[in-house]
Amino acid sequence: MDQKILSLAAEKTADGLQEFLQILKEDDLTDLLQNQAVRGKTAGALLKAIFKGLPCSEEAGALKRLKIYSCCIQLLESGDLQKEVASEITGLLMLEVHRFPGQLLVELANEFVSAINEGKLTNGKSLELLPIILTALGTKKENLTYGKGELSGEECKKQLINTLCSGRWDHQYVIQLTSMFKAVPLTTEEVEFVVEKVLKVFSKLNLQEIPPLVYQLLVLSSKGSRKRVLVGIIAFFNKLDQQHNEEQSGDEYLDLITVPLDELRHVEGTIILHIVFAIKLDFELGRELLRHLKATQQGDFSSICPFSIALLLSVTRIQRFEEQVFDFLKSSVIKNFKDLQLLQGSKYIQSLFPNECCISTMILEVVNNSVHSWDHVTQGLVEFGFILMDSYGPKKILDGKTAETSSGLSRMPNQHACKLGANILLETFKIHEMIRQEILEQVLNRVVTRASSPINHFLDLLSDIIKYSPLVLQSCSSKVIETFDYLSFLPVQTVQGLLKAVQPLLKVSMSIRDSLILVLRKAMFASQLDARKSAVAGFLLLLKNFKVLGSLSSSQCSQSIGVSQVHVDIHSRYNSVANETFCLEIMDSLKRCLGQQADVRLMLYEGFYDVLRRNSQLANSVMQTLLSQLKQFYEPEPDVLPPLKLEACILTQGDQVFLQEPLDYLLCCIQHCLAWYKSRVVPLQQEEEEEEEGFYQYLDDMLESITNRMIKSELEDFELDKSADFSQSTGIGIKNNICASLVMGICEVLIEYNFFISNFSKTKFETILSLFMCYKKLSDILNEKSGKGKTKMANRPTDSFLSMKFVSDLLTALFRDSTQSHEESLSVLRSSNEFMRYAVNVALMKVQQLKETGHVSGPDGQNPEKVFQNLCDITRVLLWRYTSIPTSVEESGKREKGKNISLLCLEGIQKILSAVQQFYQPKCHQFLKALDATDKEEEEEEVSVSERAAFQIRQFQRSLLNLLSSQEEDFKSKEALLLATVLTSLSKLLKPISAEFVQMLSWTSKICTENSCEDASFCKGMLSLLFNLHVSCKSPVGLLRDLSQDIHGHLGDIDEDVEVEKTNNFALVNLKTAAPTVCLLVLSKAEKVLEEVDWLITKLKGQANQKIIPEASSQAALTNHPMEKTTIIQLGTLLTFFHELVQTALPSGSCVDTLLKDLGKMYTTLTALVKYYLQVYQPSTGIPKNMEKLVKLSGSHLTPLCYSFISYVQNKHSRSLKCTGEKEKTAAGPTAIARALRETKPIPNLIFAIEQYEKFLIHLSKRSKVNLMKHIKLSTSRDFKIKGNILDVVLRQEEDENEEGTASEHEGQNKEPAKKKRKKEMKCLS
Repeated sequence: MDQKILSLAAEKTADGLQEFLQILKEDDLTDLLQNQAVRGKTAGALLKAIFKGLPCSEEAGALKRLKIYSCCIQLLESGDLQKEVASEITGLLMLEVHRFPGQLLVELANEFVSAINEGKLTNGKSLELLPIILTALGTKKENLTYGKGELSGEECKKQLINTLCSGRWDHQYVIQLTSMFKAVPLTTEEVEFVVEKVLKVFSKLNLQEIPPLVYQLLVLSSKGSRKRVLVGIIAFFNKLDQQHNEEQSGDEYLDLITVPLDELRHVEGTIILHIVFAIKLDFELGRELLRHLKATQQGDFSSICPFSIALLLSVTRIQRFEEQVFDFLKSSVIKNFKDLQLLQGSKYIQSLFPNECCISTMILEVVNNSVHSWDHVTQGLVEFGFILMDSYGPKKILDGKTAETSSGLSRMPNQHACKLGANILLETFKIHEMIRQEILEQVLNRVVTRASSPINHFLDLLSDIIKYSPLVLQSCSSKVIETFDYLSFLPVQTVQGLLKAVQPLLKVSMSIRDSLILVLRKAMFASQLDARKSAVAGFLLLLKNFKVLGSLSSSQCSQSIGVSQVHVDIHSRYNSVANETFCLEIMDSLKRCLGQQADVRLMLYEGFYDVLRRNSQLANSVMQTLLSQLKQFYEPEPDVLPPLKLEACILTQGDQVFLQEPLDYLLCCIQHCLAWYKSRVVPLQQEEEEEEEGFYQYLDDMLESITNRMIKSELEDFELDKSADFSQSTGIGIKNNICASLVMGICEVLIEYNFFISNFSKTKFETILSLFMCYKKLSDILNEKSGKGKTKMANRPTDSFLSMKFVSDLLTALFRDSTQSHEESLSVLRSSNEFMRYAVNVALMKVQQLKETGHVSGPDGQNPEKVFQNLCDITRVLLWRYTSIPTSVEESGKREKGKNISLLCLEGIQKILSAVQQFYQPKCHQFLKALDATDKEEEEEEVSVSERAAFQIRQFQRSLLNLLSSQEEDFKSKEALLLATVLTSLSKLLKPISAEFVQMLSWTSKICTENSCEDASFCKGMLSLLFNLHVSCKSPVGLLRDLSQDIHGHLGDIDEDVEVEKTNNFALVNLKTAAPTVCLLVLSKAEKVLEEVDWLITKLKGQANQKIIPEASSQAALTNHPMEKTTIIQLGTLLTFFHELVQTALPSGSCVDTLLKDLGKMYTTLTALVKYYLQVYQPSTGIPKNMEKLVKLSGSHLTPLCYSFISYVQNKHSRSLKCTGEKEKTAAGPTAIARALRETKPIPNLIFAIEQYEKFLIHLSKRSKVNLMKHIKLSTSRDFKIKGNILDVVLRQEEDENEEGTASEHEGQNKEPAKKKRKKEMKCLS
């Protein structure tokens, strides 16, 4: 039969074939086809012949053809056919599809859809036909029967796709089905059906099946729904990451099949590659990704997750998107840090956003994830790390110093962003070996090329990198050596930081060390002073870190090197011997520096103590060097006065006078080295064997001799008596200033030396007092000559030669030492109030220096632990002194010139508290524990920070109450302000929910409520404290409202006929403090609340934009309800606050100016809220009632009063201008006009803000069909057009005035136009 069909098909006409096939039954035909296909014989030719004999023009033929199609589909699905046969049959079936009538195409497509939804497919080979069938169906124009109705071909196709996407898809055919839709022309709606279906299937597939499916989905997205595809992929992987994090934290048991983390990361990496490839082919996909993520940036960053960040970093490899992506990531990071800062400063916002996301954590998570072969992400991470460090690193300020603050969120967002950049680079460096060289090169390049700007952040990063793995970096030694070539051209601070950072490398690489020494030796003889200073800094660093055999291994000698390089010095004995030779060579080089400029010598003297402390075997060499240097300036004869040759320390070149030898620093260095040597080395030598006393005894004798002769010397011996010239304009004056400074420094050094060796001897303490008197005489002369009145230590107000440890010991001895045997000797020092005041003043200087630079001068000044310990000791003494001898008790005795000691102690406590919170935030508990004198070691139970802080707070509260209860003439403004500042610092350590915090809040509130004080600074301090406490537990708007009522009551109303009832909520607010002090304070706080409300409205708008699939409107309203309610309550209370202030007769100047600006901001915020309701309005929910009330309140209580206030301000200015014009006709006139213009500048901005608010209210009224304008009186039309006739008159008058200039004409010509102008303004603004 098959042969017959084939022979008939070979004929020229198909008539015979058609007749034969009409006679044949359908079953016979299908059986024949089936047999031939299975055998693999001529199945293709037979099928072609059958189609030729069954034309679709006849109904019977078309039906038979349908049967043949069904049979072929079953054959293809059976899997019995050979591959070539199956391909041939599929090709023939595809070619014939378009000949089918529409109705049969519908039936054929329905068969496919049913088979797919019912899971009847066995191998899916027939699915290749479905896109052809759907495409053909879409081209049919006639109406076709589908279900119970009739639809066009296009509509039938849409229904079929809908049905297909509504059913269940077998997992194994998902990819094939998705791929199939590529070949079907789809409308936007149809693409959405398909995309939604595929995204739903994601969660049911194995992880390994997702990458090919995503690939097909991305190809399909070129037809539309790009955003939905990207959002779906990001959301899916974000959810998977969250599930993994929950599993790792062990929070809950998940029923989902746990996927190995490694596998998940590899799949994510593949997906990212697919998306990036798709973006390269379709830029619109990349633009859609950025648009979507930028939209979520305004809301809650919901789409920003580790996966999307990794994706963005990969997209940066496409040049077109690189800059846009980095800008977006940069702005997201800084915005997130600003959000976190705002959250930290506002308790009520914290309650609305308990779990605000942290992008920095996500980015660091991406760095950790990138270990799973995410090479496409790594380059982006490195670039982004450097972008953050470059953009947000410290900026250049005066002296090039940038003090690093604490690690808490109180730091500026910029500093956090810079630190994040450093963390990204450090973690990437640790994980990815391939990228290490590039990171190191880029860091070193920045250190060298940006030397003029602050680069501490890059030096810190370099230090962290090298500490992590010095051995690994040996391979990059060439780059480090290359950097050394530039040392001579870099600032000293940069050189010190760089050498400190690379120090661990010097331990493991001889080549690096040798090249550094060569560079430093060259620099030692360079012409630039900075280069020579750099050489000294470098050599000192080497001496500190290459220990010589036998050096003390105390805790003080710890070297800042990582664990890995400790194991490098295997031949430690050999190394130590080699180190000795090496160090002695360096000492020889350094001795040559003693003939150079003062700055170079000074660096050497400041560094020798640390060298000695870390490398004690060099003591002999160091001390001999210092001794020989001192001998040059020492008078050996015991009777010669003065004992030192000060003339030799000063160099005169022509008219210029320079300091050649910083003798005070030399003596200071000798004193500290000697003290350390005697306390550390000498006891050990005595234990081993008795040795000759050596150089240290010789130095002791010299210092003793210098001390005795310094006491005997008069100022005339130094040629520094009162008659000497101290002016800075003459050579003699400069020389005398230098000499005086040297003598004062030497006195300080000798004071410390004698205290150290005194052993509480009365004679030594008398010596110390004599030295101090010499110091004080000079200090007084310098102060007097420099014209600075009674200011102490005017010539050197920021530093002292006394070490911080000595200051701590001295203060303890002066104020706390009650040992009986010390009583008599200490009474010598205690008898001098001036000496005690000096000791406290030096402590204040040291703390101020710490706050400004992050370290203090003198031994261990760079050691944070030692500095902290000294701070604790000093604070304990100052606290005891202040609380034991209050200022009132001290002042009841004889009055002396200079500050009260107790007041100085309080100032010291205030500065130290500030410094501890700035630099030692994590150690606050330890600090408070150190202050508690009653805290014994046997105390077992742990006392919380809040309890310890509360104990200290109570002491200062008592002091403040005593001060406030004193007579008005005895009230000390300075002390009260310091106490308020101290209480503010301590209150920051209280937990907002603790009982101690509640007590502090009620006490502060009581003080502000009951105590009337006319001192503006104290009032501001206490009210600021009250605001800080309020903000820590709730919103301060209620407090603002109460204060505004008090201000209104005391200053009176803008309408002089209205008598205002005084509320007296806070007694601290009175006629003297209400304006400008309290007024400006409350306005600044209101401004901050407005910023927070603005932020909330932006969040609300962002969340509204993110609703991709509209939820039920009621549900949406419920989710946003707390935020909307809070926003409206805040604005409502602020409105009543402004309602009071705009009626207040505020004095001209900053109060009026700030109020007008803040009113403009208030209306801008109200406008933003109205715009938000315009955006989210839905008829089913309407506008909330509280919003309607807010609008009503603004219309009745604020807008009319704003216009009255504007008229009041303008009338006031007009009157003041008139007065000024009459008093000072020509000189002050222009100045007064300029001031008036400046002060009225915010008025047009305010009017514009009001009108914008009313404009959008009208829009919202129309949209909501609610008349929101019924309580608002629309502003009258303001026509600010120039009136020509008046302008001509004014211009003529000005010309006449310039020509004649007489007083009567000036007055007569200006009077009338000025009136007209005022009338016009008032009319316009009414």
